[in-house]
Amino acid sequence: MSQGGDVQQARAARWLTPIRLNGLVAVLFMIGSACFVIGSVPAYLDAVGTTVDGVTYFVGSIFFTSASLGQLLQAQTPEMTGVDEVGQHRPTRVRWRAWLPHDRNWLAAVTQFPGTLFFNVSTFAALADYTSFQDEDQQVWRPDFLGSTLFLVASAFALLALEEHRIRAQLRTLPGQIAWVNMLGSVLFMLSAVAAFVLPSGNLVDDALAVSGTLFGAVCFFIGAALMLPAWRHEVRAATPEGGGA
Repeated sequence: MSQGGDVQQARAARWLTPIRLNGLVAVLFMIGSACFVIGSVPAYLDAVGTTVDGVTYFVGSIFFTSASLGQLLQAQTPEMTGVDEVGQHRPTRVRWRAWLPHDRNWLAAVTQFPGTLFFNVSTFAALADYTSFQDEDQQVWRPDFLGSTLFLVASAFALLALEEHRIRAQLRTLPGQIAWVNMLGSVLFMLSAVAAFVLPSGNLVDDALAVSGTLFGAVCFFIGAALMLPAWRHEVRAATPEGGGA
């Protein structure tokens, strides 16, 4: 690696601390979710037109991808999680490559990331005009469906990663609440994707479900991202010995 590359990595390591990475992931997911919520509001579409509305979705998908990449780096860098009050502020170099097939949190993150890339493709493709329903299903619907499928699988891995096995016990914890609200969001995104299939008539299977599924699914993801912040504080307090933060 060149000397310039070493300097860049060193600077990034000094800047990137566990608390900053977690906060960055949460905020990026919240912004991406907000874009999808706004884009799904009919009044917004009427006010700005289809092109701006489509750009809103595409920008939101970029934020989703950035957040998902950060979450993947977090999942495959042990020093980025399970830290105490002091450790959360310690500059840490992330691991860009890892193979952790027995870690369900990593499986969730590594499955979700390509799902966001499919959303990048579908939202960008949706900006074009198509002369046939086959082209629209091929270019827009298919990557949207694949992305929704991967989000659903990632949410399942996240649930399997929870320490508690009973649903009621899971819902009493912040990690469990995050996992379940994200699962609900993934189910709603999948329903939206199925409903958005374009029929030979040019109509969607269910236009109302396609829009509402995206809207409420994005609301779920926004809530899940927002809960990451108090969940982090709770985990740090739990990992900090009494008097260790002084």
